[in-house]
Amino acid sequence: MEFFYGRRLTYFIPMKYQYSYLVRVQFLGFRLHGWQKQPNLKTVHFILDKTLKFVLDAVRFKSVGVGRTDAKVSSSNYPFQLFTDKKIDIDSFLESFNKNSPADICVLSIRKINDNTFNIIQHPKIKEYHYYFSNEGKNHPYAAPLLVGYQDLDISLMKKGAKLFEGTHFFGKYCTKPTENTILLRTIESSEIVKNTVLTASFFPKTSYVFKIKSKGFLRYQIRLMMGVLIELGKNNITLNEIKESLIESKDIAPLATIAPGSGLHLYKVTFLD
Repeated sequence: MEFFYGRRLTYFIPMKYQYSYLVRVQFLGFRLHGWQKQPNLKTVHFILDKTLKFVLDAVRFKSVGVGRTDAKVSSSNYPFQLFTDKKIDIDSFLESFNKNSPADICVLSIRKINDNTFNIIQHPKIKEYHYYFSNEGKNHPYAAPLLVGYQDLDISLMKKGAKLFEGTHFFGKYCTKPTENTILLRTIESSEIVKNTVLTASFFPKTSYVFKIKSKGFLRYQIRLMMGVLIELGKNNITLNEIKESLIESKDIAPLATIAPGSGLHLYKVTFLD
């Protein structure tokens, strides 16, 4: 069972499980409606549990993800905690899961957690997201699940804008539907736009870019709203000073108008802190 308080996910295990594992998966989110299970929609968690039910057969289990993702968002390294009543054979689990899961989801690794107090939601962590985009107009249709196409952007100016997000700022305008308990003061560990050398394909444009950002936690739609602002900056529709002003604490927390498409966003890595 899962509960949501102030948009922060917490959970409890209704019945004790004997074993706990940290599993990392990668998935293409383009046809899916994010991580969280939703009625009558295909989500990452729904497909994951469906595959686990087949692979683990009659073993009682529960899976808890590291957090939500938006519709069409992908991940190259998404961790979830798996609770079971029976010890898992690592090698056979990896083989069986990847043999029986859909083509757009794959298990990378699984390891037993020996710390009974480990909680994947509450444990300190750094999340690194990437947003992939190009500046050469419409991309090849095959690139649609991974890369968003723009044109006539001032990339140099956007790089300066990305750096403004670093540090501790008030992100009230970079969040949708916050509650009274939502913490809007957040610290961005790093924020930059660089040439994309991480995600490549023969049908990608010759040059593409990636907005890289790291933090201990993000608000709902925060990164896509930040990317939307950078796009508006690149189009010279706003200024660097306007971005600075948007990060100052204010009672006006109406979200900014431009939100970048979900398909360009990737959860690149989650690092758990000691």
